[in-house]
Amino acid sequence: MNCFKSIFFLFLAGIAILATAQTQDPNVPLPAPPQTKKIALMGATAHVGNGQIVENSVLVMDNGKITAFGDGRTIKLDLKDATIIDVSGKHIYPGIIAAGTALGLSEIAAVRATQDRNEVGDLNPNIRSIIAYNTDSEVLPTLRSNGILMAQVAPQGGVISGASTVVHLDAWNWEDAAYKADEGVWLNWSQMFTYEGWWAEQGGIKLNEKYGEQVETIKSFFEEARAYCQTDKHPEKNLKMEAMCGLFNGTKKLFVNVNYVKEIVDVVNFAKKYGLKLALSGAADAWQVTDLLKANNVSVIINQTHSLPNRDDEDYDLPYKLPKLLQDAGVLYCITVGAGYDAYWQQRNLPFHAGTAAAFGLTKEQALSSITLNAAKILGIDQSCGSLESGKDATILVTKGDLLDMRTSVVEYAFIQGRQINLDNKQKALYRKFMTKYGLKPGQE
Repeated sequence: MNCFKSIFFLFLAGIAILATAQTQDPNVPLPAPPQTKKIALMGATAHVGNGQIVENSVLVMDNGKITAFGDGRTIKLDLKDATIIDVSGKHIYPGIIAAGTALGLSEIAAVRATQDRNEVGDLNPNIRSIIAYNTDSEVLPTLRSNGILMAQVAPQGGVISGASTVVHLDAWNWEDAAYKADEGVWLNWSQMFTYEGWWAEQGGIKLNEKYGEQVETIKSFFEEARAYCQTDKHPEKNLKMEAMCGLFNGTKKLFVNVNYVKEIVDVVNFAKKYGLKLALSGAADAWQVTDLLKANNVSVIINQTHSLPNRDDEDYDLPYKLPKLLQDAGVLYCITVGAGYDAYWQQRNLPFHAGTAAAFGLTKEQALSSITLNAAKILGIDQSCGSLESGKDATILVTKGDLLDMRTSVVEYAFIQGRQINLDNKQKALYRKFMTKYGLKPGQE
């Protein structure tokens, strides 16, 4: 009995130590509470997100919404009950939206136990990525401090990976984080070419002789799903088929990972046959079939401007100028860093990927749209976010310097639906820690 009591008291002591450590940890930013008071940002240059710029702006937030916005020299407002923040000389932007990411599904790439991106099996439309989304990921604060406030969390692996969900990047749990749940189904289209070797030992490239067979497997599954979804009278529910019905009734969009011309053409024709809303992810060859994409209202999620061309004989700067080529062709597109092996933590550089596109043809405002309003349109949330407009969510940034320029961009304020977000993160904490080793304060290096 005495032994049991000793173990019990040691257990309680351990819990107390852990609880104390958690309450005293200054490096874990708590989710922001709901907005309770009207806030007015005064004097900044506002970048609306739709190509417009408003100098000397006034932006008022109340109950999580933008209630007034315009030129401070002409707009008249009653701000006696508002908290006024002078942001003269700074810039206001819509919060950045990262499409097609594995944020919250991956923590440490080399540790399998922290990977929730892939599900076992090939055909998993019923898998919901939001269930595995980790709001306590230490990666998320590093994105918020660079202006990424929303993301589309997408599953990976297999042929049909599952359903994606748009989330806020500041929440207590996945239920709180979900902004638009299960808005799309992700498909990995068969590749025309197969690759031998791995990244450290590059092998050759050869034609995929099973391409036709693999495409037929996808078509067969969609045929079965369409037949199932034509009636709601089933003796037993098939969860895989039920998850597909949103594609056929237009409430969900099909997102397809694809790259080469032949694959893109096949995917567009495939989606057209079934009357599906379609967005391509990756689509490195999209610039070659812009007429087809525009005619069929197909949007493109560009994965990484900071990359190499797919072919040795292509222009070295093709990935940098791909957004410009799609812009000129009238194809709706957005930019992301993708959902590859380590792309989830590199999403923090998303504004600078857009900045590179601006250096290779886009205007700064077009580049901004590629990570804000354009992304919102592709994800079907543009009626409530993606630009600075009255009535939309107050999900916004205030920066010192140009948001798209890594040399000058410093995010000083961030709000998600009017909630002021803590911009601290572990990397900043480590920076402060090791500055003290040399008796310096941050900024004195």
